[in-house]
Amino acid sequence: MSEGETAAGERQRGEGDGERTYARRGGGDPAARGRTTIADGVVEKIAGLAARDITGVHAMGSGLARTLGAVKDRVPGGKSVSRGVKAEVGEVQTALDVEIVVEYGVSVPDVARAVRENIVSAVERMSGLEVVEVNIEVSDVKLPDEEDEDEDRPRLQ
Repeated sequence: MSEGETAAGERQRGEGDGERTYARRGGGDPAARGRTTIADGVVEKIAGLAARDITGVHAMGSGLARTLGAVKDRVPGGKSVSRGVKAEVGEVQTALDVEIVVEYGVSVPDVARAVRENIVSAVERMSGLEVVEVNIEVSDVKLPDEEDEDEDRPRLQ
């Protein structure tokens, strides 16, 4: 540490009457110092929750993913909100693939549009990333008299 410098990296400027003021080194916006990276899984969770918020979305993922997810959901802390969502995250943009099951009787294009809009809004607001595309695959329709794949299975204790 040189003369006139504090341990915090501040440089003292002496005034003639014994008063000292401090100027911080490395000026500029502190928010611009360093970088933030967002993992694919973070964007997938945001998108998964946003998709589930839409009326007409019965489930997320394919039949196999839902079956495996039903087992995971029974394990404490195992609930997967990102099931059925795959994200590719770059430095400033992201693209998502989403697989949903819709309720019988709903307009598939309307549900898909609402899911896409909600995902774009939530991901951009929460992550600051630009969503360049949201590809939606409707893999199944939940019929009114159809049981969920995991309803007839015994519950794990």
